[in-house]
Amino acid sequence: MIGIDFTPEMISKARENAAKLGYENVTFRQGDIEQMPVDSNFADVIVSNCVLNLVPNKKAVFTEIYRVLKVGGHFSISDIVLVGELPEKIQTAAEMYAGCVSGAIQKNEYLGFIEQAGFKNIVIQQEKTIFIPEDILINYLTEKEIEIYKTCPTIIRSISVYAEKQSRCSTSGCC
Repeated sequence: MIGIDFTPEMISKARENAAKLGYENVTFRQGDIEQMPVDSNFADVIVSNCVLNLVPNKKAVFTEIYRVLKVGGHFSISDIVLVGELPEKIQTAAEMYAGCVSGAIQKNEYLGFIEQAGFKNIVIQQEKTIFIPEDILINYLTEKEIEIYKTCPTIIRSISVYAEKQSRCSTSGCC
């Protein structure tokens, strides 16, 4: 198993935790999710939890995941997506970015990037609505804006998506 993180601090922490728990079948590499430090067709499975919404170029990430997976491999990713638009004051708030909300994109666009990368058998395994508590909203919106926000169809969703990398060959036996 290989763990990849962007920061040296998280790599150090992961190594410490693996040593404490006696895990010997794991390694950790510092790297960017848009250019993972592994060979093409290397991984059987890729797992990610609430990371992609923080990456500006999500399309590039799915292309990279496709590159890294072996044919027959799959990914399971949990992330935050939107159905509708967030108010601009929430979109630009650092706390909302750190909380994985303002970096989220539209659900249909997110799923489209997965399909465009070449993945098949795309399944949303879990989906639930995320609500921003009013005591947080009040830091960014006026009371009137909060009331408007509550009546808008904007929905923040947590989704878990599964997809497979299959051979690009047809069933006619071209390979």
